[in-house]
Amino acid sequence: MTTRTATARYVGLGKAGQGHLTTQSGILTDTLYGFNTRFGDEPGTNPEELIAAAHAGCFTMALSFALASAGFEEGTLETKAAVKLEQDGAGFTITRSDLTLTAAVPGISQAQFGELAKGAEKNCPVSKLLGAEITLDWTLE
Repeated sequence: MTTRTATARYVGLGKAGQGHLTTQSGILTDTLYGFNTRFGDEPGTNPEELIAAAHAGCFTMALSFALASAGFEEGTLETKAAVKLEQDGAGFTITRSDLTLTAAVPGISQAQFGELAKGAEKNCPVSKLLGAEITLDWTLE
């Protein structure tokens, strides 16, 4: 159906190397990543940040469509995803993605919103892709 691409280029090796990411859409073009953007505070991005953005975006869009399908016509959804990278022997593992959602959807009950949000969390393609634990904490204003 749809295939999207991205390219990673790494010049140098290990901590001394620097990577650059470019996406098919061009929204990222030679965007810096490397050891210090992943494990330090240098400007640039890292795989976990990109996964968090993808998960937050995917879940929020899935919920938006679920709400529209349920007959709701307006609202605001804002999701933060916190992706956790932990030491795993000699390497690392992404162990969890914690979604925190704040929403305003006029006319919806807490129960209906919770049901739709949980369904979106389980069924968005990025949730399905991640082998990590996923949590969802939501507030309906």
